[in-house]
Amino acid sequence: KYAFIVEDVEELAPTIRRAFEIARSGRPGPVLVDITKDATAKMAEYEPMTPVKRDNIKPDEKDIEYALSLINKSKKPFIYLGGGAGISGAENEAREFAVKIDAPLCDTLMGKGAFNPTDDLYTGMVGMHGTKASNMGVSECDLLIAMGARFSDRVIGNAKKFAPKAKILHIDIDDAEINKNIRTTASIVGDLKNVLNELIPLVRERKNPEWRAHIDELKKRYPLKYDKNKLTCQYLIETLDKITDSKAIVTTDVGQHQMWTAQYYRFRQPRQFITSGGLGTMGYGLGAAIGAKVGRPDETVVNIGGDGCFRMNMNEL
Repeated sequence: KYAFIVEDVEELAPTIRRAFEIARSGRPGPVLVDITKDATAKMAEYEPMTPVKRDNIKPDEKDIEYALSLINKSKKPFIYLGGGAGISGAENEAREFAVKIDAPLCDTLMGKGAFNPTDDLYTGMVGMHGTKASNMGVSECDLLIAMGARFSDRVIGNAKKFAPKAKILHIDIDDAEINKNIRTTASIVGDLKNVLNELIPLVRERKNPEWRAHIDELKKRYPLKYDKNKLTCQYLIETLDKITDSKAIVTTDVGQHQMWTAQYYRFRQPRQFITSGGLGTMGYGLGAAIGAKVGRPDETVVNIGGDGCFRMNMNEL
């Protein structure tokens, strides 16, 4: 998100504080602090200070009003839920909003766990590794509501053909994501939980029986499936889900096993699925599993990895 260079040891502590403030505010992300050799060789007095609290971006009222007009006029709304839902802690608000406007909902790899996969409104993951129901829902809706998602290439594919019939409403805390990959009809910049708490009391409650019936038919017609006459990775992950009652913290590396995990393990809570996402970090899962177990010692933690990924750090193990 940002980069600093520290050439004076007296500036080191203030720079580190500022780096953590930037890293934790808005959309969380890494900050680089580059320290020159002469600065590291010198000494300075350190004075402890209270960390700066995370910022709270207030949504623009005109953006809220325009978004409401689009939502209330929509006959075929569809929700695209990303990792921002879990970061914001907006999982309850996301469901309340979806139920009130009777909108089917898909999620991304990083959005896993923010919406209960057994809910009738849920259609599965979207994009090149997603379900056909989710991708057809995006293609056929008249309003796509993107919540805490970044329109990654794995989701949109050909940008010119993405959501061709829909107006697009994008809600995100990072204004740099607005209109970056996909042109939007409307947008709201702000913390997703706060934005939804403003929208929920104001949106018109209704049912969309024809639209819901169509999506339900797509879910029945095009379910995820695999060959059940032989042992497969999909079967193993589905069985792991049953054995752990969908409650384990699951980490993954990168590759097919990562996608199968997203498809066949039914994550019920945010931060239950720990994966490096778009960073594509082979070898990530083992260290992440150790960290998750340290942070949640009473929970079952499982690392699902590929052979190539495991070889990245098996020597350290």
